[in-house]
Amino acid sequence: MSAQSWTPRFSIGLLVAVAVLGATMSCRTSTERVSPAGIDVVLVEKAARRLTLFSGGRPVRTYSVALGSQPVGPKVQQGDDRTPEGSYIIDSRNYNSAYHLALHLSYPNAADRARAAALGVNPGGDIMIHGLPNGFGWVGPAHRERDWTSGCIAVTDSEIEEIAGLVSDGTPVEIRP
Repeated sequence: MSAQSWTPRFSIGLLVAVAVLGATMSCRTSTERVSPAGIDVVLVEKAARRLTLFSGGRPVRTYSVALGSQPVGPKVQQGDDRTPEGSYIIDSRNYNSAYHLALHLSYPNAADRARAAALGVNPGGDIMIHGLPNGFGWVGPAHRERDWTSGCIAVTDSEIEEIAGLVSDGTPVEIRP
């Protein structure tokens, strides 16, 4: 057998071995998945542009995020393009959102409403953790090049699908500066 006739067979065999190894590794990863009931806290760190899912006090998934276009400071009023800071819960989900799936947060909380009332302004609402605008999934991770939401927390479409599969309604969300 010449080297020329052996090389293609070797290459195909190598590709098959790599594919089998990849499938095996994939199976191992899938057994380590966290059930929706296992995520007990979602932490958003605005300065780090990071969202972390915790189970039993341990981080199990971390995502890079984009925030409101005015990310410094807590949300004060509707239209200020700030992402809120404080303690909330995921209180519902919208599969028919203008964004690729959206998890609604319980903003405004009592402190947010009191601050807005003291200033005589509307605190706003509709703060979500969501994917990209419908039809723009192709942008992928490049969306994080700048903060672009109106106060929401944005991840890629595949990331919001994973998050939605892991996080139940009622899960606490802590958003820190």
